[in-house]
Amino acid sequence: MRFRDVACLVLPLTVAVLAVSCGGGTSNPQAEAPPPLKLQRVEDRNLFQVERPERFHLTTAVEHAATSRLQVTGTVAPDISRTVPVISLASGRIVEIRARLGDTVKKGQVLLRVQSADVSSAFSDYRKAVADELLARTQLERAKLLYDKGAISLNDFQIARNNANKAKVDVETAAEKLRVLGSSPDHPAAVVDIHAPVSGVITDQQVTNAAGVQGLASPSPFTISDLTYVWILCDVYENDLANVHLGQTADIEFSAYPGKVFTGVISNVGPVLDPNIRAAKVRIELRNPGLMRPGMFVTATFHGRRNKMHAAVPATAILHLHDRDWVYAPVKDKQFRRIEVVGGPMLPGGMQEIVSGLAPGQQVVANALELQNTVEQ
Repeated sequence: MRFRDVACLVLPLTVAVLAVSCGGGTSNPQAEAPPPLKLQRVEDRNLFQVERPERFHLTTAVEHAATSRLQVTGTVAPDISRTVPVISLASGRIVEIRARLGDTVKKGQVLLRVQSADVSSAFSDYRKAVADELLARTQLERAKLLYDKGAISLNDFQIARNNANKAKVDVETAAEKLRVLGSSPDHPAAVVDIHAPVSGVITDQQVTNAAGVQGLASPSPFTISDLTYVWILCDVYENDLANVHLGQTADIEFSAYPGKVFTGVISNVGPVLDPNIRAAKVRIELRNPGLMRPGMFVTATFHGRRNKMHAAVPATAILHLHDRDWVYAPVKDKQFRRIEVVGGPMLPGGMQEIVSGLAPGQQVVANALELQNTVEQ
């Protein structure tokens, strides 16, 4: 039989009685004072009485050594040290794009082609330098022949040799400028190919067909990230920073892959707190088996260095009711008390950790749902 919840607060009406005496017109203070409040006892809504309590098997909470746990949320981000921008030093108009956002590319692969006046001008300078170098070399040969025959002075011969050396430097400089712009002196063309500097995934694209690029003055056309390793960026509140240390491991669970747990290593704890949320950024480095994508939502669990003793009971002894966890403990006279607890992670053998609310050695009902169904009848 279940006791009904009764909560009645009796508030009697106050009757003001004004007693005016016949002689002096004075009032009675005792008559004016309100009567005292009377409170009716409220029964314990978490206390239940059942018939034949022996039907419900009892189990004893055992001791379980557990480390302190801290759970925070975070997101996946590319490793900045493995992220490389693709740049075009030659300004001009894009005539062809051979890759797009999200593509996996290899080092040296052509990503786009740019028609550039800078390259045309560089080719012009290179060809002029080659012609000047040829002339200076011919003049040096002639000067050497004349100097050997005594027709010119040593000074004239040295001037001719100096001019030939300068012309050679001009050719080398013009050729290097072409290579920096992405072209080759052996294949003159006004269109330059922009290649991928590293292998990876294109995580950012800032250009479209027929768009223009202005060299270093414009945003990078592409950004390539090597996702072999990724970062997990989490916000840890300042009250919990004592539980986070460099080199500590963390368990990472992805919302996209329930049941799979990955292990990462803390590589950085932000030295500056976010003034809005009073939290520091914690960076976890994690090897990517190919499942992790930037922007994914994760839950990171940090384990403390010291063990704490908690209680553990069979998972069936815990009742999840109204977003809370409860267990039923026996009391005298065929009664059971419903106790609120904080459930922890599942343990081997069908056991579950009790973080708080129950001490080791206490007895509880082994099947809380069965008792709950009985008291609700």
